[in-house]
Amino acid sequence: MTVAGDELTADVVVVGGGMAGVSVAFELADLGASVVLLEAEVQLAQHTTGRSAAMYLPGYGNEVVRGLTRASRTDFDRLAERFELATVLSPRALLWIADEGSQADLDAELATAFGPQPLSVAEAVERCGCLRADVLTGAAVDEAADDIDVMALHGGYLRGLRQAGGAVRREARVHAVEHLPGGGWEVRAGSTTVRVATVVDAAGAWADEVAALAGVPTVGLRPLRRTLFTSPVAWPEPIDEWPLVLDAGERFYFKPEHDQVLISPADETPQAPGDARHEPEDVALALDLVNERTTLGLRSVRTAWAGLRSFVPDRTPVVGAPEAHPGFVWLAGQGGYGIQLAPALARVAARLVAGETLPEDVAIEGVTAESLAPDRVMR
Repeated sequence: MTVAGDELTADVVVVGGGMAGVSVAFELADLGASVVLLEAEVQLAQHTTGRSAAMYLPGYGNEVVRGLTRASRTDFDRLAERFELATVLSPRALLWIADEGSQADLDAELATAFGPQPLSVAEAVERCGCLRADVLTGAAVDEAADDIDVMALHGGYLRGLRQAGGAVRREARVHAVEHLPGGGWEVRAGSTTVRVATVVDAAGAWADEVAALAGVPTVGLRPLRRTLFTSPVAWPEPIDEWPLVLDAGERFYFKPEHDQVLISPADETPQAPGDARHEPEDVALALDLVNERTTLGLRSVRTAWAGLRSFVPDRTPVVGAPEAHPGFVWLAGQGGYGIQLAPALARVAARLVAGETLPEDVAIEGVTAESLAPDRVMR
């Protein structure tokens, strides 16, 4: 990498400082590439990454998502050791529950190849004592789920990137991406100009906007708002060992956190890229749903927030370069799975930038470059 004032020359520029951006930037730098990471905000991981429910759920998502998630499992332990972290994953089961309105959804989930194991309603109540047996019709459990320490992992990737010689520029919102006549790109972000061979678009909800600046067809990203909030719990016994509880119809979920529960109405409200804000009616709806199916008697909210989850129509991440634009690499469309599959997806993207095939452990899971390729959804 060469630096002259605010002008840099490198192999790769990565746009976006969330989990996707820092993970692929680290993997590229670890392969020996010179990397510049550009983040529009003052703080990295300010939007979706910093607002995640933070769970590793190998049975959640479509088949490609599940394959990438399973391929990421050993990465979490490897990265914890590499970055000298106490831990990244902590066991917490996922408990699916169903009532008359969602029993068919639970039956469908139980029928999948890597689905959860069935439980009786009585067994579900034993696992999470606040559940109402008179309301539920069925349950299932996924013991392979874990909590993820998102910010520890993000910080580890960032330290690893810097140790490998990568450069990070904050408050550097990309406003121009120009394809150079002799090959490569010039990216202008704030007062910084970077000339590179490859652009990696890991800008989350803004990824289509970055592509448009580069003259690359967009992939039809649809940012959807997801609301989360915490509510205090008065319970006679510690609740930390309770599982994450997910309604089989995905109308809500909740997770214990010491003296409170983290709740979401699992909403997916379309919103333009920006700083997502929660709506009071979404919070009220989730409170009602949880209170109807538990004996928690929740009455108040401590704090509430929202984040954006961006999907393309088939809900599979978009990774790789379009055939017509080989120097522009997508890493977008992770939706609500961006943290749990980040390690494997970053390795995939780095290998594709290097012109190599997918990692063997990812390919074994049935994931192909074609299933991720942007050309399948480009407009």
